[in-house]
Amino acid sequence: MADTSTPNATSGTWALEARDLGKRYRRGWALRDCSFRIPAGRICGLVGPNGAGKSTLLGLATRQVRPSTGGLQVFGVPVDDPGVLPKIAFLGQDKPLFKRFTVAETLRMGAELNPDWDAAAAHRIVRSGNVPMDARVGTLSGGQRTRLAFALAFGKRPELLLLDEPMADLDPLARDEMSTLLMAEAVERGTTVVMSSHMLTELEDMCDYLLVVAEGRIRMAGDADALVPAHSLVTGVSHDGALPPELDHHTVIEVRFLGRQFHAMIRPKGPLPADWEIAEPSLEEVLLSHLRSPDAPSLYTQGARVDAEGTQAA
Repeated sequence: MADTSTPNATSGTWALEARDLGKRYRRGWALRDCSFRIPAGRICGLVGPNGAGKSTLLGLATRQVRPSTGGLQVFGVPVDDPGVLPKIAFLGQDKPLFKRFTVAETLRMGAELNPDWDAAAAHRIVRSGNVPMDARVGTLSGGQRTRLAFALAFGKRPELLLLDEPMADLDPLARDEMSTLLMAEAVERGTTVVMSSHMLTELEDMCDYLLVVAEGRIRMAGDADALVPAHSLVTGVSHDGALPPELDHHTVIEVRFLGRQFHAMIRPKGPLPADWEIAEPSLEEVLLSHLRSPDAPSLYTQGARVDAEGTQAA
């Protein structure tokens, strides 16, 4: 995996860079004080519960939503610059395709709307799934429609592909097929992918970078290979239902008690007692602990955060 402390060599910049980004609606803040970086050429999982701010963040990146505070840059260019649009492709869960169009007509529409259309790639994606070119979109299966939507997205030749739960309605077999397609196409082209998903096991298999959002704020950001090993699962004996004082020197994310035992997700800052059981958690366990504990201290790997003035923060 690439080093997240430096941008992708081919792009010369970061795919997404947010500085004090926020969005306020009448009901309150959907996002607030968000500062982060996503390196180019990575597959980033965007994780969070419903209402956490994931869709708002993707809306800001696609210019469907205007920020209330801060700013967002796409490959070093402000998101509201007209030159950004050709670099981005967006695919949501609803996959808005014209049901009366045939597959061939849909691809022809993609060619008419995108000056740099890659017809060979779009047709390859469709044909590799044996999708009939003369079939109407409304008659296709869920997996076939998703494949066609991916063909439109990659046919645009985007530098940044934003995905908002595009595979949520697929059965496990179709999800696996589309996941394989997505990874193959993204790696071949060096496309940066930011993918929102509730399927944590799917993210563990596909994503090498993470952006975790809870209650409108960034909880974790950075290289998955660095975020997960920063945590430990510890089990020991509790006294009178209280945490042992040995945990005071460590960052405690979540604690659960079971009888006389405690189970804690922590970020250790030194040696742990020899009589404690210590295990390395899975990515899913780390994510769930942070999502259940939105007040826990946030964690960024090197280069993943910038402060409000734009300088790099550790």
